[in-house]
Amino acid sequence: MDGNGRWAQKRHLPRAMGHKRGVEAVRKLVRSIEPMGIYCLTLYAFSSENWKRPEEEVSDLMGMLRKFIKSDLPEFIANDVRLKIIGDYKALEPDIVEMLEDALDKTSGGSRILAVALNYGSQQEIARAASLAAQAGEITVETIAANLFTADLPPLDLLIRTSGEVRLSNFLLWQAAYAEMSFLDVLWPDFTPEHLQAAIDDFSQRDRRYGGR
Repeated sequence: MDGNGRWAQKRHLPRAMGHKRGVEAVRKLVRSIEPMGIYCLTLYAFSSENWKRPEEEVSDLMGMLRKFIKSDLPEFIANDVRLKIIGDYKALEPDIVEMLEDALDKTSGGSRILAVALNYGSQQEIARAASLAAQAGEITVETIAANLFTADLPPLDLLIRTSGEVRLSNFLLWQAAYAEMSFLDVLWPDFTPEHLQAAIDDFSQRDRRYGGR
């Protein structure tokens, strides 16, 4: 989900306003996944590199995370959505960790999954998974995959990046090995369920060969 800052800059608004509009886009998107038949949606909310941003901006992002959990948790429960966190979320502030773990517990029975990447970096994830595999025995493709944060999630089918950037930026590198990709020239606050549906329609027309002919 890229482009919050540029969205705000184009409108001569503070970056925090861009992040706020980005959260609203998330909310609309999550509400749209059931009619689209989406079983699992993963959102890259905060990367391990985002700590390099100005302290005020990081504080604003953490504040929005708190508000989002408080305001939207009842809706997740009511709509059978299971929250899943990927990344080292326990390194966040203690009150946020407590709120997240409460949300994970209360939504554990949900049939559809909203996975949120928090303090996540894919290179770090792969190194961690390889280390855990080595501790248990042989390092193989299967043992690394079993130790990824996403081990209990379905395979990644489609990866979408907004804002015109054409790179993965340390997101789901292992999981994206055979995923289809869509790079859209739309800033995240302007991303709508209609954009998602269009990306899915395009995805459905692709011929996925997984290295075969």
